[in-house]
Amino acid sequence: MNNKKILVTGGAGFLGSHLCDRLLECGHEVLCVDNYYTGTKSNIIHLLSHPHFELMRHDITFPLYVEVDHIYNLACPASPIHYQHDPVQTTKTCVHGSINMLGLAKRMHARILQASTSEVYGDPEVHPQPESYWGRVNPMGSRSCYDEGKRCAETLFFDYHRQHGVEIKVMRIFNTYGPRMHPQDGRVISNFIMQALQGHDLTIFGDGQQTRSFCYVDDMIEAMLRLMESSSLFTGPVNIGNPQEITILELAEKILYLVGGKSKLIFLPLPSDDPRQRQPDISLAKSKLGWAPKVALDEGLQHTIAYFRSIGLSPSQNC
Repeated sequence: MNNKKILVTGGAGFLGSHLCDRLLECGHEVLCVDNYYTGTKSNIIHLLSHPHFELMRHDITFPLYVEVDHIYNLACPASPIHYQHDPVQTTKTCVHGSINMLGLAKRMHARILQASTSEVYGDPEVHPQPESYWGRVNPMGSRSCYDEGKRCAETLFFDYHRQHGVEIKVMRIFNTYGPRMHPQDGRVISNFIMQALQGHDLTIFGDGQQTRSFCYVDDMIEAMLRLMESSSLFTGPVNIGNPQEITILELAEKILYLVGGKSKLIFLPLPSDDPRQRQPDISLAKSKLGWAPKVALDEGLQHTIAYFRSIGLSPSQNC
């Protein structure tokens, strides 16, 4: 693999910071761009002295003029608590941000990867979800800024590919977890770990029978690198996630067991537009990328719990 100049938008975020680590390990030059809306310098502070790493504070809803070979477009708040805080800005990041990054890719003749999401499937009627499924999305709901924003971003990517010949890769990311998750991102794994470590009751929305599948961050980044380096004829979209399904109730019980303590489970009303089930069909990723997740849930949760312990959580802190 030839060394390249690579732009990572959202590079100070959870996934972006792990991607920067791997790209530098591969010998590339990395330009990390982030506006710190959800990303944080603490995620990439260990990279600041690296000779091939550069950090730039920038919001991709504004144009960016740099010279790069590859672009990984990861910039966007990805948890409901964050993308619903400023839904108009979330949509702008998805749409205006994609236009700006695609424009850069067009000018530089750079290959560009879009971090799309399983949320493009909405509350699915097909299970598990293959890439051919068009989804069941509410265009007016509280989650629509993200769901429809990402769907529009995919449209833009494929139109730039057809109209301007831009080399694109579209990756539909399913639930991912691991070290450097934001402690207050509202995602189920970080919520449960935070609550368990602090001795609080674990809050389950609905009856806990809704299902999810969780992919460890190292597996996700490996898939991202393989997709970017795959044949130019393969654009995606491609599902990347762990097909092993688990109920939210089972997940809560597993985290309680791994953390220990005397927390209890309490049940609250289910939020609107919360999908009942989410499981990827990864047949395409297996055939085109030779990829499948390797890290078991128990192992990944242990690493994630250790990270949350390391950032100084204690029963005296608030969630």
